[in-house]
Amino acid sequence: MPFFLPHHIMSPSIPRSINVCATRLRCVCNNTMKAYLSKKKLSSLKTRFASKVKAAVGRYKKCRYWLSQGLRRIAKRRDKTADDVGGGGGRITKIDDIFGELDRDRDSLVEKLNSGQELYPNCDTSIWLRCCTQEIPSPIQGVVQGGIPGWLTGSLLRNGPGSTKVGNHEFKHIFDSSALLHRFAFNNGTVSYQCRFLESNTYKQNKAAQRIVISEFGTRACPDPCKTIFHRISNVFNWGEDQSDNAMISIYPIGDEYYTLTEYPIMTRIDPVTLETLQTMDLTHQTGIVHHTAHPHVAADGAVFNLATVPKLDGPHYCVVNFPRFDPDTGHQFTTDEMFDRIRVVASIKCRWPLHPGYMHSFGVTDRYFIIVEQPLSVSLSAAVVNRFKGNPLSNSLKWFQDCPTLIHLISRSDGQTVKTFKSDAFFYLHIINQFEEDGCVVIDICCYRDPSMIDCMYIEALQNLNKNPDYASMFRSRPLRFVLPVDSIPTSVVDDDGKTDYPHVNPETLCNLGCETPRINDCNIGNKYRFFYAISSDVDAENPGMLIKVDTYKKTCTTWSERNVYPSEPIFVPSPDAKDEDDGVVLSSIVWGGTECTNRAGVVVLDAKTWTEIGRATFVTQSPVPKCLHGWYARVV
Repeated sequence: MPFFLPHHIMSPSIPRSINVCATRLRCVCNNTMKAYLSKKKLSSLKTRFASKVKAAVGRYKKCRYWLSQGLRRIAKRRDKTADDVGGGGGRITKIDDIFGELDRDRDSLVEKLNSGQELYPNCDTSIWLRCCTQEIPSPIQGVVQGGIPGWLTGSLLRNGPGSTKVGNHEFKHIFDSSALLHRFAFNNGTVSYQCRFLESNTYKQNKAAQRIVISEFGTRACPDPCKTIFHRISNVFNWGEDQSDNAMISIYPIGDEYYTLTEYPIMTRIDPVTLETLQTMDLTHQTGIVHHTAHPHVAADGAVFNLATVPKLDGPHYCVVNFPRFDPDTGHQFTTDEMFDRIRVVASIKCRWPLHPGYMHSFGVTDRYFIIVEQPLSVSLSAAVVNRFKGNPLSNSLKWFQDCPTLIHLISRSDGQTVKTFKSDAFFYLHIINQFEEDGCVVIDICCYRDPSMIDCMYIEALQNLNKNPDYASMFRSRPLRFVLPVDSIPTSVVDDDGKTDYPHVNPETLCNLGCETPRINDCNIGNKYRFFYAISSDVDAENPGMLIKVDTYKKTCTTWSERNVYPSEPIFVPSPDAKDEDDGVVLSSIVWGGTECTNRAGVVVLDAKTWTEIGRATFVTQSPVPKCLHGWYARVV
């Protein structure tokens, strides 16, 4: 019988013991067994023995590797504990620990549910489910309470869900609702309001057919009896065909025009005064982009940057694309059409998983870097092809890898090459708050979730059954977290004992102990060090979920504004004409009211950004329900 070592032996002297045993056994084999074993049998015995020895050495190396990994984790925990700065905001810790401390006692929620009580009595999700049935193309004047600053002259443009129904059919997810545009126009202390549906090709086809014609993010299209299996096969290879252009996420200026955006590579130009739909720009055929974020960056000189996913021969890449506003040689200012004609890739990095590019909703820009946060929520390309053939929605192709880290890539703006990559515990995010460089570090603030369960919370059925789900609040739980990336003080990457490349690990600190979403700052500080950001609450189990939040990132404190049964949307900061401090100005937020008695009502509230108190508001009575909106832009000249 060949000699071998038990696999559970972990003594550091194993290699030496193996060598001694091997030598002795080799002598025995040569001196005693050679007499009655043929040369062929001896060769076979040696081969079997060598394989056993090799396997034992391999087991030893694996044990040593995992032991070293465990010791490293222990050392990291020790260092983290030593670096903790105390409880509350500002404590550096692991992401699982941050959210684990916030989870309420589920047993008490279940007991509350079994007794027939509402789990979240202060949260009215019907504000998302309202359907606008009558547009307001001409402005109506609002009733002003308090005072609207006379210097506030411009338009607050808003975008978001307008109707969850098409004929007798209903969308499954809020992100699929027909886009509704809103305009609050300020002029000499008065405010007017109007709203119109974005007349995208998808909207017009749905309206004509009185059914859902094209699959959306979370909704499958109604079957079309006129389309055969051959149509479905051809559509798999024509990615732009039957693609929704329902751009209901955001509004951004490009040149002198305003565009609505979604995550598909579609931009729709609108008239910021009449809200008329003018032109659809399809970037797929022009640039090969198959996905881009809904939140581009508008530079001080008017140039626009966005992060896109572009397929290449060696796999998909994350590419930063630039819409230049000026000719760098002549200084000539391009028109909007010329900006689109000159779109170009200025930075690129390969996706870490060739068949699973990451889901991207926003990205960061500083003076020297583009920042790409590659979360472990990905789009499975194989599943996407199958789902496209079957007509299933994109959400069916999303895959979450809980055990894989989130990667934060820094790409040089000067040459478009990756400078460094850091990793963190897995987390999900939609919105980056801001990012800046300081003392050899890059600081990035993000509204983080433990995982992408909040996407599931936005399904229509989930919203309707909010008070029957004891896990809803924890699924929707977010916190604003700060990651400090020491660019100049640590190596780019390290090679572990198994020969694999690893990246420096960073843990975040909490900026405030409230759930924050749709964050905005003073736009003058984008990419620079800043102190304040503004957000709405994402805590459905709060005493008043309809809060506007001002966060002081220096002190790690926050101030809130709220009113019972009032639900504000994304707060947008507008600086005063003589502003000296970062928060000299006002914050504008469109508002709706909960309950069945206030569905046909809209408004906008104006807060003093410094004192976080209400200055004034305007309210409007409408002919049909007004749902809550998502994102927007303050246009000073319209």
